[in-house]
Amino acid sequence: MSKTPAPRSELFDGPETPPIEVSDVEQAAGDVSHETLPRPAQTRVIVIANQKGGVGKTTTAVNLAAALGFGGLNVLLIDMDPQGNASTALGVDHRQGIRGTYEVLLDGDAIDWHVVKSQEAPGLWVLPATIDLAAAELELVNVSGRERRLVDSLDDYLNNHSMDYVIFDCPPSLGLLTLNALVAAKEILIPIQCEYYALEGVSQLLRTIDLVKGNLNDALVLSTVVLTMYDGRTRLSSQVADEVRSHFPEETLKTVIPRSVRVSEAPSYGQTVITYHRTSAGGQAYMDAAAEIARQAG
Repeated sequence: MSKTPAPRSELFDGPETPPIEVSDVEQAAGDVSHETLPRPAQTRVIVIANQKGGVGKTTTAVNLAAALGFGGLNVLLIDMDPQGNASTALGVDHRQGIRGTYEVLLDGDAIDWHVVKSQEAPGLWVLPATIDLAAAELELVNVSGRERRLVDSLDDYLNNHSMDYVIFDCPPSLGLLTLNALVAAKEILIPIQCEYYALEGVSQLLRTIDLVKGNLNDALVLSTVVLTMYDGRTRLSSQVADEVRSHFPEETLKTVIPRSVRVSEAPSYGQTVITYHRTSAGGQAYMDAAAEIARQAG
């Protein structure tokens, strides 16, 4: 079924061209130009977190995962959010009853029992989340070793599967789901929107990171900050970007993610912006951001 063309939005995305039609991974690979990205020496395990909602966590997670996949890398995205928006954007079924992250955390299932190949990019795999995860916070409270349920499963998975990147998409909270991801990860990526109160809550997240490092995961480092929803027409976006860079001068990517209609439209088609409209400002920005992140390991 063909897509209905989206409304023109020249202010953000330039002259409108028809969205890319993608029927499968091979078609996407043929239509989307991409460069081969450097492969890390060992698997990079990255948690994308910010307890402030609406900052672009899921959007950043799925588009970076797809961009890395198109760069020739093997990527596993683990959906930790009960809403399952990352699963939706990557075209993966996550209706109630589908087994995925919940069963790994609560039942001790192996990750490779439930991972699904995404058709959004070559080399991209997804562990889906269902609404069942909403109960996991309470159910994990009395479970022995509740903070390590995910890291143990991930270690087993990586011992048997060659992955270049593992990316966690977390809910907007610092509960046990996000804590499991922080314990399993080696790096944290914080998306920060270029709007009022941009740094609100980041200090609390940094305190949580310090607690995790001191007690549960000494290897965790803040490696990347991504500026999202940037509007070059406003002084506010520039001011916020400058403020964030002053706080995180080494970690903040040079690439900024613009406020983009195409980025917002893509999930409604079960796609990332990389395959939905690769040449849009948002699509190009996420490709550039992925390349910048990949070169961090070079």
